[in-house]
Amino acid sequence: MFDVNEIRKDFPMLVNRSDLVYFDNAATTYKPKQVIDAVTGFYTGYTSNVERGDYETAVRADRAYDNTRSVIARLINCEPREVAFLSNVTEVLNQIAYSLGRDLKEGDVILTSKAEHASNLLPWFRLAKEKGVKVEYVPVDAQGVCHIEDFRNALHEGVKIVSLAMVTNVLGSLQPIREITEAAHAAGAVMVVDGAQSVPHMPVDVKDLDIDFLGFSSHKMCGPDGVGVLYGKYEHLAKMEPLCLGGGMNARYHSDGSVILKDAPIRFEAGTPNIEGVIGLGAAAEYLMSVGMENIRAYEADLRAYIAAGIRKMDHIQFFNPDNLNGPVTFNARDVFAQDAAGYLGSKKICVRSGNHCAKILHEVIGTDQTVRASLYFYNTKEEADRFLEACEGITLENAIGIFF
Repeated sequence: MFDVNEIRKDFPMLVNRSDLVYFDNAATTYKPKQVIDAVTGFYTGYTSNVERGDYETAVRADRAYDNTRSVIARLINCEPREVAFLSNVTEVLNQIAYSLGRDLKEGDVILTSKAEHASNLLPWFRLAKEKGVKVEYVPVDAQGVCHIEDFRNALHEGVKIVSLAMVTNVLGSLQPIREITEAAHAAGAVMVVDGAQSVPHMPVDVKDLDIDFLGFSSHKMCGPDGVGVLYGKYEHLAKMEPLCLGGGMNARYHSDGSVILKDAPIRFEAGTPNIEGVIGLGAAAEYLMSVGMENIRAYEADLRAYIAAGIRKMDHIQFFNPDNLNGPVTFNARDVFAQDAAGYLGSKKICVRSGNHCAKILHEVIGTDQTVRASLYFYNTKEEADRFLEACEGITLENAIGIFF
């Protein structure tokens, strides 16, 4: 049974800072005791490098690190050998773009959307400059949703890669990834998915979706900072060149410059990894699965709907994504700069984010460059939602300016 009050007891930040309403979960999430204990357990009981030692604590570290591959494989339904650990989802998306870009030729097309995070646009922009490929945008509606017929109409024989977020980070647009992937594959394109805002919040089955690549971040799913997960179908990973070269990822190299790489996924993990972060990610994924990803999705959807109903009643609030069922509640207050509105909410101990949220061309869709984003997680409560809604009623130019004087 899902009991949010029991769940909250697992999170020291919620216990220690009960004065705060933390609605900035799209940026990063709080960590449960189980994750903190996994990290400190490594530091206090078996600190060692991995894949390099033959003594007891090194073997224990190896097993804990490698076990996370199996845990993530259970979470997203893939094989452990299809999971690589990088530093964040930004590096993951850069790795994918770098590797796939080597096979592109001038005039080839990457199809994406204007609702994407910078990490899912800038690597493709660089390829466009370096190799003469083109970046094209599939149409999305006013709330950032890509409708399947519009996607099919945007496909053509020049499209070699489709790269989209499953859930966008500003509007929470849930894209029909399974149908998009089917159409992309039928056109001969590879499907890349940014899962930073989907994997932490709902069931994601890569086999069911049939996607070729997926990236997501530990810190957005109750895990430590500094770990990103690269999933790729093994047939793709086995052929890909790594972005980084160095210790651990090569089997042999010689003075003539020849290099033999290790098999995937190890070839993508150059140097000493974030060992404690990966171990903590394993604990986070186990924790989320114990709560139940479908339970998390349903609870968050109900809480978001409750907040959306309250926001809709406020005449002074412009609500940018009222019909989306997932992700953040994104809005502006009339005549109030987004950062001033967020500062006013912060003065009420309500933590939200303002700005363009690293989606710097989304303004071409929604008509504004700055918004306030309130993003939820499964440990947030209806009582917190009521505090937030009450504070939103008070976002006026006078009140927002008043906090600075």
